[in-house]
Amino acid sequence: METLVIIAIILFTALGLLGCVLPGLPGPPLNYAALLLAQWQYQFFSVAFLVIMGILTVIVLILDYAIPVFGAKIFGATKQGVWGSIIGMVAGMFFSPLGMMGGILIGAILGDLAAGRNVRQAFVSGAGTFIGTLVGMGVKILLALVISAALFYKLMGLLWQGWNG
Repeated sequence: METLVIIAIILFTALGLLGCVLPGLPGPPLNYAALLLAQWQYQFFSVAFLVIMGILTVIVLILDYAIPVFGAKIFGATKQGVWGSIIGMVAGMFFSPLGMMGGILIGAILGDLAAGRNVRQAFVSGAGTFIGTLVGMGVKILLALVISAALFYKLMGLLWQGWNG
């Protein structure tokens, strides 16, 4: 049973890291699930650590949706540009993470062009949406790496004890 739990923790952690860049996988929640699974089996972490990581997971989920929109607004995207980026992201999901990012950029530009913006304005706001998306992705990756590092450290300590015990 213990081996299955360790495999599940590693699987959730890996999927969580992948979910930070692949659409359709909820990255940080999968990492947090791995953290809770490790806590259930081994009681590695303090309650304070678990609560802080849980709060950060919720915040990162919210920021993942808010940062691209905020980036779009800072760079002057229209509502059509924001909707274009969302449609482009959904369309790009089927092609890869690069397709998704390209879809965001192209969708935002096309949406702003449809709103009557000139090419330069549309490109600037599309770039802002794209940058916002990259920042959001970076925040997710950072949290996933923190959780993954904590799990890796604790699991390696457990394995070390097993080898030397």
